[in-house]
Amino acid sequence: MTNYSESTDVTLLDAPPASAGVAPATSPAPAKGPFPAPAGIPTQKASRGIRFDFNLGCRITLPDGKWRIRLRDLDTGNVLFETAIGAGAVSSAKKYYVRFGIEVWDQSHGDGLRVVDHTYDAKSRPVLIQFPVGTLGDIIGWFPYAVKFQQQHGCRLTCAMSGVLIPLFEEAYPDIQFITPEEVKPEQYYATYNIGLFFDDASSEWQPCDFRQVGLHRTAGHILGVDAAEQAPLLALEDDSRPIPERYVCIAAQSTTQCKYWNHPTGWREIVEFLRARGYRVICIDQKPTHGHGIVWNHIPYGAEDQTGDQPLTERARWLKHADFFIGLSSGLSWLAWAAGTPVVLISGFSSAANEFSTPYRVINYHPCNSCWNDARVRFDHADFLWCPRHAGTPRQFECTRLITPEQVKSVLRRIPGFFESDSEID
Repeated sequence: MTNYSESTDVTLLDAPPASAGVAPATSPAPAKGPFPAPAGIPTQKASRGIRFDFNLGCRITLPDGKWRIRLRDLDTGNVLFETAIGAGAVSSAKKYYVRFGIEVWDQSHGDGLRVVDHTYDAKSRPVLIQFPVGTLGDIIGWFPYAVKFQQQHGCRLTCAMSGVLIPLFEEAYPDIQFITPEEVKPEQYYATYNIGLFFDDASSEWQPCDFRQVGLHRTAGHILGVDAAEQAPLLALEDDSRPIPERYVCIAAQSTTQCKYWNHPTGWREIVEFLRARGYRVICIDQKPTHGHGIVWNHIPYGAEDQTGDQPLTERARWLKHADFFIGLSSGLSWLAWAAGTPVVLISGFSSAANEFSTPYRVINYHPCNSCWNDARVRFDHADFLWCPRHAGTPRQFECTRLITPEQVKSVLRRIPGFFESDSEID
C-alpha cells in the first residue's frame, strides 16, 4: 500500500480487506442529528461494476478484482490516498466540499489499465445541501452560501430544510428545489453536503475550520468551498404591506438559553420607555411572551405591545421590513431582520462581534467576561439553560450582558439614521 500526503492536514484512510464493506472513518461522525443518511451505495456508475459519488465525501465501491485506486485534491495538488485493493469500499475522511479526482486501475492482468478517471464536476448534476431543523438564524445565515455554490458550479440544487422556512425563500429562488428532510431521496444525488455547527470535529472532517473562529454563518462558505463573504438572502413576502401606519420599532427579548439574553435587570424596561417617549410604538415579535427553565423565567418587556405567537415567518418579516429598526439578541429574529434589510441593534456578550452578521449597531461590553461561545476551549452545553462556562454559580454569572447598560444601548440607538429624538430628553 502506498499513501501520499503533501500536506500535514490531509487525513488518510486505509482501504478495507477484500471481505470488508465500508472503510472505517478516522473519527466518528457527529452524534445522530437531523440529517438524512446518504444512499446505501454510491449513486454513480462507472465501468466494470465500480460505483462512486460525493455524498458526504468521496465514496467508491469496487467489485471482486485487483485494483489500484488514487484519490486526489485537484485544487491543492495533494494525493490524498493511494492503495491496492480487492473488493471493498473507500471513503474519504473529509465530508465537506473538496474537488476530488478519482482514478482506478485494473491490475487483474498486470497491465494496470486505467478504467476510471473522474474529475468532480457538479455542472447540471443534482446536488443536495442539507440544513438542520429547529433553528432559524443559522439557516438564514447559511442559505446564501448554498446559492453561491449553485452559481459557482451550475448544479441542479436541492436544499432540504424545515418546512417553516421554505416559504421565506421558495418564490425568491425559482431555480432551487426546496424540500423537507422527510422528502429527501438520497439515491438521486451526485453530491451531498451537510451544513451545521460541528462542535467536536477535532480532526476537521465535517468543516475545514472551526466555526467558532470564522463566524456562525461564514462556516457554511468554508464547508461549501465558496467565497465566505456574508450576503443576506432574498425573501419572498406574499403580503408586503405596512402593518400599522405609525412609526414603530420591533424588539425580540427571548432566546434559547440564558446566556443569550440581555441580563441587565432594568435594561428592556428602560429602552422601551425611552423609545415610547420619542413617539415610537414598540412591538414585541417574539414567539413566546414568557420563556425560561426551572426557577428562571423571562417575560415580555414592560410597555411593549404584544405581537407574540406562532405567526408565519413571512408575517414576521413583513413587520420587520417596515420597522424603523429592530432591537434583538444573537438569535433567529435578528437574522430575519438582517435579511429583511432592517437596521439591527444586536445586543450580545456571550458571542464575539465577529460571530454574527456585520451591523454598525452591535452592542457588546468588552470590560467584563465575554465571547465564551467563540472560545474553542469550552464546549457549549445545549441542555444547560443557565450555561456560563467561566462563572456559573458565582456573582459574575452572565456579567457579559448584565453589564451592558441601557445608556450604552441608547447611545447606539441615537446613531441610527433617522432616529427620532424628541425636543426634551426623557431618560
